[in-house]
Amino acid sequence: MARTRSRLAQEIPAEAPDEGDARAVPPAGSYAKALRALQIELVKYQKHLIAHDERLLLILEGRDAAGKDGTIKRIVEHLSPRETRVVALGKPSDRESGAWYFQRYVPHLPSAQEFVLFNRSWYNRAGVEPVMGFCDAAQYQEFLDTVPVFEQMLVRSGIRLFKYYLDIDRDEQRRRLESRRRDPLKQWKLSPIDAQAQAHWKDYSRARDTMFARTHTLHAPWYVVRAQDKRAARLDLMRHLLGHLEYHGKDHALLGADSGLVFAYSEEAVRAGRIAA
Repeated sequence: MARTRSRLAQEIPAEAPDEGDARAVPPAGSYAKALRALQIELVKYQKHLIAHDERLLLILEGRDAAGKDGTIKRIVEHLSPRETRVVALGKPSDRESGAWYFQRYVPHLPSAQEFVLFNRSWYNRAGVEPVMGFCDAAQYQEFLDTVPVFEQMLVRSGIRLFKYYLDIDRDEQRRRLESRRRDPLKQWKLSPIDAQAQAHWKDYSRARDTMFARTHTLHAPWYVVRAQDKRAARLDLMRHLLGHLEYHGKDHALLGADSGLVFAYSEEAVRAGRIAA
């Protein structure tokens, strides 16, 4: 059964380093300060979004264990739960499998005044489904042909659409998955798909590169987030997103720093090794 989860996190003290990432920088004090400042900016934007009946859709994709859950948690932590939704759909039902592919996602799209975050999305059909054999070649090609049109319809309807891909290298993924296996509090994150992530690393890389090449468009571009350091990646994704939004009281100085961790997809970025092979 498809399910929608709103995960408005409880306020917590300074966090410990994430899964296997003992190199977490910036230091906890400066990270907490920067995170709070960016969360204040997000609250400012949400006030603008509500006042102007805007609709915002954020898609987060990426490697298994790349940090999607933690990033979403920090984004929504202090936002209004009535106007904020996190969508993480499970395995499709038999009825959903027999419907138009995008149909089960449409009811979760944002209405006026809503900020919706997809923790994985219709891009399952460009990644895990072809790699693991959950769709056939015709379904895969149909998706690649039609998703740019579908997203153009969303954008033309007035939805602000942002697509981020969190990227880590193979060794970092291995460390994080092993940390999940050892940590009794993170057992819910483990899945049979995770167990295959390392074995299918090259297959996922090829599927990702095809996804970028076929679905990176002017109206719905892909942004890559280099997420080797989870904390730095979270902060820079927030800065990048807020930098592309307009709202009253925007702190331009706070959003101006560019570390190079977030960048628009390009073939040159792939050739230059900026995206993990």
